[in-house]
Amino acid sequence: MSDNVSEKDQQCIIEVVGGFTEDESKFFDDDGRPKRTGTVWTTSAHIITIVIGSGVLSLAWATAQLGWVVGPAVLVLFSFVTYYTSCLLAYCYRSGDPITGKRNYTYMELVHNNLGGWKKNICGSIQYLNIIGIAIGYTIASSISMMAIKRSSCFHEKGHENPCKVSGIPYMLMFGGSQILLSQIPDFHQISWLSMVAAVMSFTYSTIGLGLGIAKVAENGKIKGSLTGVNIGNNVSPTQKIWRAFQALGAISFAYSYSFVLIEIQDTVKAPAEHKTMKKASMISVATTTAFYMLCGCFGYAAFGDMAPGNLLTGFGFFDPYWLVDIANIAIVIHLVGAYQVFCQPLFAFVENNAVKSFPESKFINNEIEIPIPVGGYKPLKLNMFRLAWRSAFVCLITLIAMLMPFFNDVVGIMGAFGFWPLTVYFPIEIYIVQKKIPRWSARWILLQSLSVVCLLISICGAIGSIAGVVSDLKIYKPFKTSM
Repeated sequence: MSDNVSEKDQQCIIEVVGGFTEDESKFFDDDGRPKRTGTVWTTSAHIITIVIGSGVLSLAWATAQLGWVVGPAVLVLFSFVTYYTSCLLAYCYRSGDPITGKRNYTYMELVHNNLGGWKKNICGSIQYLNIIGIAIGYTIASSISMMAIKRSSCFHEKGHENPCKVSGIPYMLMFGGSQILLSQIPDFHQISWLSMVAAVMSFTYSTIGLGLGIAKVAENGKIKGSLTGVNIGNNVSPTQKIWRAFQALGAISFAYSYSFVLIEIQDTVKAPAEHKTMKKASMISVATTTAFYMLCGCFGYAAFGDMAPGNLLTGFGFFDPYWLVDIANIAIVIHLVGAYQVFCQPLFAFVENNAVKSFPESKFINNEIEIPIPVGGYKPLKLNMFRLAWRSAFVCLITLIAMLMPFFNDVVGIMGAFGFWPLTVYFPIEIYIVQKKIPRWSARWILLQSLSVVCLLISICGAIGSIAGVVSDLKIYKPFKTSM
């Protein structure tokens, strides 16, 4: 049963399922939809694909802005907050009883059913703007990695004294072309394999980045950096240090973003007790990613000190051994191809479900064309023309914006800052308070609201720093001139 089925039809199906024989009911869940098959491991793969994204590459730079004391402490703080609020959100997947209650299929639906319509609209706007921003960031990040591969090969052939200028525009177009093809995968239920591949790739390049950082520390013979981060001077004014520290908070918050697609991921988990599966998957994923983040961020800072690059693998000094860096950058590109799809699925589903509700008789929107696959005995490929047209247009628009605004670090910081507090902290806490009926001004209510306020202040600081970075970038900005 697809998400395009109306609520009335779903209710009819639920009634029919109630009359199924035991064998027949094995194919359907309690809501009449096809049996969900997600496990702790497939769910963890989805989360790791999202969390260990391009954000990990900016953590050495972020740690350098904050120093040896505050940098690691902020990483641990964000990991705790992300895990805790994710557990709150996962518990609320079903309204009422967490085992038998009515399912909420999307984050927006969960907000609507618990907090009301106007908050649903705010949530949806932030969620989908964040998805658009992340898609732009991933397009930029993938082009940077492909440019780095080309440039490192040039250095190897012509020597480091050669400027080896490379344009990023062709690589953004290549990435966009791959996304047009992959965006035809209908929904979350059919991209588990892509998440598995992407998760393996994320571990691959993170491990290589960590290994290169350790090797650089060994080569230097000392640990660089300071307790307070980048020193004032060396082209860094006191004001710039403050802005960059704020921007680092935005970059770190971006690196932990996944809550706004948590409900959509949880809707792939097999019953019963989906919240328990999600809690285990969140624990595995957040613990794993935090360990990688700490290692990559800290060893990157130890290797480069104040000069830690904004992108660990494409910064200066990482051109030898060039083949190892090339493998890492290839892994980044493959990972971002998959992560782009995982992030965009909620937006795709939202647009298509609303199109079906608005135009239920439209053949262009509802009909699927079966394209036979002549080899391998595979089932025919089902192609929906509306899905093909609108998803392709979306990818083209994202690619165009990425070519116009190629500021990787600043895009990462802005998206992290604007999305972290409302989607990762505020809405999960408010929904949990409503579902658990926590009394206002009780000790637990005060603690939850205090956590929300602290995270709001951190997000505001991150947004201010990232906006300041964009303003600075715009002073030397030239459209369609992305190069290394």
